[in-house]
Amino acid sequence: MKKSIHPKYNKEAKVTCACGNSFITGSTENEIKTELCSACHPFYTGKQKLVDTANRVGKFQAKLGKKDEKRVGKTAKRAAKSQKQSEKNK
Repeated sequence: MKKSIHPKYNKEAKVTCACGNSFITGSTENEIKTELCSACHPFYTGKQKLVDTANRVGKFQAKLGKKDEKRVGKTAKRAAKSQKQSEKNK
């Protein structure tokens, strides 16, 4: 290894997460700030966490709800139409 070209390695670098969790690890940085860690990441916790700053999820769910309402309305109309036809055929 060449001398004087590599960054200094800190054995005790502090990592701080947005959820408030902090731990010590090794790094070339003195302090690291993250948004997700093993204490709050959905893979490790099993809980779903949505980070939605532009309300994209809410807009999608609203759009999906409207489609379901239309679908229910069409189904009801078809059922009424088929019932009328069955009454005429009797």
